[in-house]
Amino acid sequence: MKKTVLILLQLLLCQAGMRAWEPVGDHIRTSWAAEVSPENVLPEYPRPQMIRNEWLNLNGLWDYSITAADEAYAGPDGKILVPFCIESSLSGVGKRVGQENALWYEREFTVPRAWKEKHVLLHFGAVDWHAQVWVNGIKVGEHKGGYTPFSFNVTPYLKARGKQVIRLRVWDASDQSWQPRGKQMEKTNTIWYTPVTGIWQTVWLEPVGKARIERFLAVSDIDKNQFSFSVETTGLEATDKVTVEILEGATGYDAFSPGTAVLASAEVTDGKAVLQLDRLHRWTPDDPYLYGVRISVTRGGKVLDKVTGYTAARRISVRKDYKPDRNMKAYMRLALNDRRMVMFGLLDQGWWPDGLYTAPTDKALEFDILKTREWGFNTIRKHVKVEPARWYYHCDRLGIIVWQDMPNMGDHDKWCCDTRPPEMAKAQFNQWSMGSLLGGTDCDVPEEWKENFYREWGEVIDNFKCFPCILVWTPFNEAWGQFDTRKVVQFTKEKDPTRLVNESAGGNYELCGDIHAVHHYAAPAMNSFEWKMANVISEYGGLGFPVPGHTWVEEANWGYGKTLGSGDEVLELYDKFARMLEIYMSVGCTGAIYTQTTDVEIEVNGIMTYDRQVVKLDEKRLREINRRVIESSIAHTFKH
Repeated sequence: MKKTVLILLQLLLCQAGMRAWEPVGDHIRTSWAAEVSPENVLPEYPRPQMIRNEWLNLNGLWDYSITAADEAYAGPDGKILVPFCIESSLSGVGKRVGQENALWYEREFTVPRAWKEKHVLLHFGAVDWHAQVWVNGIKVGEHKGGYTPFSFNVTPYLKARGKQVIRLRVWDASDQSWQPRGKQMEKTNTIWYTPVTGIWQTVWLEPVGKARIERFLAVSDIDKNQFSFSVETTGLEATDKVTVEILEGATGYDAFSPGTAVLASAEVTDGKAVLQLDRLHRWTPDDPYLYGVRISVTRGGKVLDKVTGYTAARRISVRKDYKPDRNMKAYMRLALNDRRMVMFGLLDQGWWPDGLYTAPTDKALEFDILKTREWGFNTIRKHVKVEPARWYYHCDRLGIIVWQDMPNMGDHDKWCCDTRPPEMAKAQFNQWSMGSLLGGTDCDVPEEWKENFYREWGEVIDNFKCFPCILVWTPFNEAWGQFDTRKVVQFTKEKDPTRLVNESAGGNYELCGDIHAVHHYAAPAMNSFEWKMANVISEYGGLGFPVPGHTWVEEANWGYGKTLGSGDEVLELYDKFARMLEIYMSVGCTGAIYTQTTDVEIEVNGIMTYDRQVVKLDEKRLREINRRVIESSIAHTFKH
């Protein structure tokens, strides 16, 4: 009898636990949403560029509460599924927070016994926007910025045994203040979407030694067949050795295998090492070859720390066309590995109907990239959002070029001015010189927020320049929050001199970067041109077609220009635009970005629906058109 009662009690507790989370809301979802559960939520290793064997994933159900911004935590309101933001369906909550409130998280964890002699790092992939962290009631630190990873060494705050408690307070003003926030807006409409507040990437623990590797960066020189490494370490003694190895094609956990072929190795001196190879296998979209990397710290022959990662050999540049005739004008072209290349791709916003900023699974995260490749594109413009590290890893290994935007901290949309402080609304209404070299003005950004922009943009570059797929940085889009363009471009180049800078996509040009990027909807047009820069059309298209049963809302869907009635109509017009692009490519255009990969909320101008259930266009014909555009400017080695 007692046994039966115990079993029934266990079943009831199990059912109660199952009811503790379920998706909320009545919007559409992706098919991957059905694979999400508190026991199986984004279990993949979150840092593919620097892997250690041991780690503990803290994704899952956490307690949460919403309080007034000036109130302390007073206990949970319920459960939230981390790492989905509180506004999302997959969080299980679906509530907005707003700048007048704070969002609190709390959960328990146990440190594995095997970590007893280790330092324990607490990692957050990304938290939007201002995060303060306590462990066992003691504040361990804080971070401002919604798009970059941060961590704390929590070892001094851990109890000797038993349950440990993490508490997190998050404050986020979204578009009601000047922090970078991309397309988030309290008053959603057209191209502006639901706010994202709180944890939206994986939270995890990592055991490390006192002497350890903090970060590394590899830069290739394709002329000398070399890789130059910068390795940051901490806790080392004078006699410790740091060794870097380049491995033949082994990435991730494969690189831990002792049987992996080592192509070159070198000892790190003063944080630097140069590794010489006989030849470099160059990375391209058609051949995305990755070299494995293994870095070790040893003391007296004993390995104190070991990480694995990967790198690639490639060079991005802007080069002049070869002129067979002295009367012929030489255009500036984008070049990958010194070969002329048309970079043709999609504007990818990275939003999900069920997770908002967070893809429901890693397969979902990979899916959009795979489809972009299948459709014949070679480039993605990651639009005013920064993705988790695994997204860039997928681009690296699948062979997709990335143009990376900085999330904007402003806009000039009068739609929202009634929800913002009047002084802020006024400061954002700068003049956007769309497609013109004249007439643009800066936003009146307060100095505090200029400094914050530099800090956050610097963190984005520092954390993601290790991914070979990123070839272009774009600090400003369409004058949204734009200020001091020349200084920002110089800052970007100093942070990363190995990549190109698209100074200002769509207008307000200072002609101080490498790329001159125009926007024109719906048909593409080169309505501005600069002879000394690479010229691209970094937005066009946006052809709207709502697919019944697969839209965020039933009515009031939106796209650029006239809403079309079928995929065939869209494809017919898409092909006409492609033929226009071919003409532009022959007279100096060197890249183009079509809007966009998927529908997003009320925008219905995606090649796919928001739920990724329907591809609107005939995929075979779409690929043929796209390959034709790319091949319209045949790659060749530039003459000097």
